[in-house]
Amino acid sequence: MKLFISKLHYKKNLTTYEKIVMLFLRFFSLFYTLAVKLRNKLYDKKLLRAYNSKSFVISIGNLTTGGAGKTPVTLETAKYYLSLNKKVAVLSRGYGGQIDNRKPNLISDGSGALFTAALAGDEPVWLSNNAKGAYVVTCSNRIKAEKFVKEKYNPDIIILDDGFQHRKMKRDIDIVLIDAKKKFGNGYTLPAGPLREEIKNIKRADKVVVVNKNFDSKNALKYCDYLKKKFKKDTYLCKIVPEYAYNILTDEELPLGTKIMAFSAIAQNDSFYRFLKRDYKLKAVLEFDDHHNYEKDDISKIIHFAQDENIDSVITTEKDAVKLIDIIKDIEMPVKFYALKLRAYIDIKDICGI
Repeated sequence: MKLFISKLHYKKNLTTYEKIVMLFLRFFSLFYTLAVKLRNKLYDKKLLRAYNSKSFVISIGNLTTGGAGKTPVTLETAKYYLSLNKKVAVLSRGYGGQIDNRKPNLISDGSGALFTAALAGDEPVWLSNNAKGAYVVTCSNRIKAEKFVKEKYNPDIIILDDGFQHRKMKRDIDIVLIDAKKKFGNGYTLPAGPLREEIKNIKRADKVVVVNKNFDSKNALKYCDYLKKKFKKDTYLCKIVPEYAYNILTDEELPLGTKIMAFSAIAQNDSFYRFLKRDYKLKAVLEFDDHHNYEKDDISKIIHFAQDENIDSVITTEKDAVKLIDIIKDIEMPVKFYALKLRAYIDIKDICGI
């Protein structure tokens, strides 16, 4: 059901059944929108006060649910400040993890992930393994997480991963990401649409970043110009491109042109498939709900699906891959599992001005 509703958010021509479902969802969106408006007004009027960290705080978020490229941009931001010899901490909610995130959990002390993805969540583990040197902490309460990491490591830079709606903490730079293709979907707030709050609230952002997951940037650059004029905000382009696919157990690269099956548990799959179709022969796909925690039965399902299609190479996203390693590492696999490595090209220095 979750996957079905998510697809409705971006679908243009609805069936009769889908229109009925949408009417039902729009009724609940009214209450959601009113609640978000009230909360924002309380912060705008200073009736609710935000906590002020003594570190330099950068928030990276978006207006919609999932898929805008927050995690790759968070990674590039962390790597930029690490390159300046700054002490960097990334604070995440740890969505999808099994450990209790009501209290702060140190997922990385800078050496890499200290937990599995099943325990800590796919995104914090992926960040921990790719942003070596950064501290990664998960907690549903970002202020608790900030106080924990501040006392333990005293970081210079704190990055709020998915922080735009988290108004409990003040930030020095508020960055909002927008997908160049998906934009704002059908324009409705949850649950009828993908919006977490109304589009006009972009006004709170300091910087806007358009994330392009296409090989051609022409339309994305035009969209940057449109947003800059409409909202009077500095607007930048981030290009996310595929580099190569690698075996998640051996790091062996997947030869270009290989016949593959793809599977994933992410919010938006379109760009993932588009990247794959350029370099490989994509013959079949299998989708799971966003942030799905894989079990052995899922692995069996993936293998049987691939074998039915006469495919011996299956490929997924890096965020999915971190959840699979501990399951498949001790199993004799009749198919090979690969992950597609992506890279975000973005000028953090220009955006953050440091």
